[in-house]
Amino acid sequence: MDPFRFQVEARAGRARAGRLSTPHGAVETPLFMPVGTAGSVKGLMPKDLKAIGSQVLLANTYHLLLRPGPERVRALGGLHGFAGWEGPWLTDSGGFQVMSLGHLRRIDEEGVVFQSHLDGRLIKLTPERSIAVQEALGADLIMAFDECPPYPSPREYLQASLERTLRWLERSLEAKTRPDQALFGIAQGGTEPDLRRRSTLETIRFDLPGYAIGGLAVGEPKEAMFAMVELSTRLLPEDRPRYLMGVGHPEDLVAAMGLGVDLFDCVYPTRTGRFGSALVPEGRLNLKNARFLEDKRPLEEGCDCYTCKTFSRAYLAHLVRAGEMLGGILLSLHNLRHLHRLTEAAREAIREGRYGDFAREFARRRFGREVPAWFREALAAGGHW
Repeated sequence: MDPFRFQVEARAGRARAGRLSTPHGAVETPLFMPVGTAGSVKGLMPKDLKAIGSQVLLANTYHLLLRPGPERVRALGGLHGFAGWEGPWLTDSGGFQVMSLGHLRRIDEEGVVFQSHLDGRLIKLTPERSIAVQEALGADLIMAFDECPPYPSPREYLQASLERTLRWLERSLEAKTRPDQALFGIAQGGTEPDLRRRSTLETIRFDLPGYAIGGLAVGEPKEAMFAMVELSTRLLPEDRPRYLMGVGHPEDLVAAMGLGVDLFDCVYPTRTGRFGSALVPEGRLNLKNARFLEDKRPLEEGCDCYTCKTFSRAYLAHLVRAGEMLGGILLSLHNLRHLHRLTEAAREAIREGRYGDFAREFARRRFGREVPAWFREALAAGGHW
């Protein structure tokens, strides 16, 4: 029996609630994946992540290739044993670093040569090498090696890039040997509708277990981003999970879930926490602000996380201003729980056929009377506004 099964169990408009089975357990979608770049979600222990409802963790192929090295991770039990998280893992391919480390790399048809940001040595990453590293790491869900073009990019570059990504997808698939890992393909094309359409249609010809929408949330306007998400989810197969890469702002999750996206990841909630801010339904609280120093309330009324049940805004503001590491830990814990609660509520709303009501209530609290046009248009396209 295939260890990977995805079933859409409920729909509300284009929003879907489903179940994704993996060799390390089944998860409920839509879901948000905390980012554990080096095999660790910064500041948080696996038991804490489990307690707040995390289902899948994401690790970074490029960073784990540099240290401690994939063979060491394999010898120590793969990511599941090495990092102490027995649930499903997803590893990216290193393709995002093709963009983010643009000043430290050189691209050709064979692959990418990086100059290590740690010690300056040259590292070559090809589709074959990326798959070999991900097989050593042992993640349940692995990504084909791709090129994530920056925004803005000339049309000619976007076209050449998506064609290269398709060729790299074919090589990634040929290099894959482990049947207990599901390979996702990544569609690119920037914000050019015809290129995005072409990339998506040619990617799904490979008949893969899942598909990612790549190359978005890299600086483009929200209107352009969600036009591409709407187009992509219209083209992607109904019976496969859809992963919008690098997206973690609550309003983006609500809009994208309404269009039928199933999986998300982003460093935003933990990075925001380390910088002293908390996610709340109205937006963000900057705990560096002096107005919180005598505020006895929890970060978010009704939140069930350890931070909100135990500490006041005043104490958290003190920790942040004093530079205590506990401040970043507690805020990161809350921020992740905030996103998990959001996706849990979305799943419930989808199953009850009231995603539109859920999204409009979210918008009322988040935006007030001035709901952005991009948000309304995304929800309208999904049948919710």
